[in-house]
Amino acid sequence: MFSLTKTEFAARRGWAKSYVTKLDQQDRLILTDDGKVDVVATETLLDELSDPSKAPIAARHEAKRLERDQATSHSLEVVDKTPLVTQLAVTGAERSFQKSKAHREYYLAQQEEMNFYKLQGSLVERQAVEEAAFVAGRTLRDQLLGLAPQLAAEVAGMSDPWDIEKSLTKSFRRVLTDAAKMNQDDLERAMKPS
Repeated sequence: MFSLTKTEFAARRGWAKSYVTKLDQQDRLILTDDGKVDVVATETLLDELSDPSKAPIAARHEAKRLERDQATSHSLEVVDKTPLVTQLAVTGAERSFQKSKAHREYYLAQQEEMNFYKLQGSLVERQAVEEAAFVAGRTLRDQLLGLAPQLAAEVAGMSDPWDIEKSLTKSFRRVLTDAAKMNQDDLERAMKPS
């Protein structure tokens, strides 16, 4: 295990010590039992959490730091600042980050598409439609079951099958027409965006 103090780790990466402290507060440093930074594990973690699209910017800053360090002290030995993580691990981290980002973007796009269809009125809340359908079904059932007591006395006195059929058809049509009007109003209320 290769470990350095936080100050040494900051110097190795060319960062200010305050930035390393910030990384520690964000739990982005892996520390050994003695409080030193586990360099390999920390650099692996930082590579996994970094945005690969920002790699060119980081490389440019790294090059400027190297130039600055070389210009200020030719006598001091320049610390090798290449990451200890292999290219394969960086590619895996990059792939993981891009996959997560694509996953997030896909669902954000789905949400925006859903909002668009809701505003157009071609998509409605499922719960509102289910409640309206339940109320419509129950109302229709109650009205149809209520016909029997209403029609019993009327039909009992009839002897002609044609008159009985006309009376029943008229009553059923009246109940179904009333239910359709009421259901249309419920459906329109359910489809209005809230």
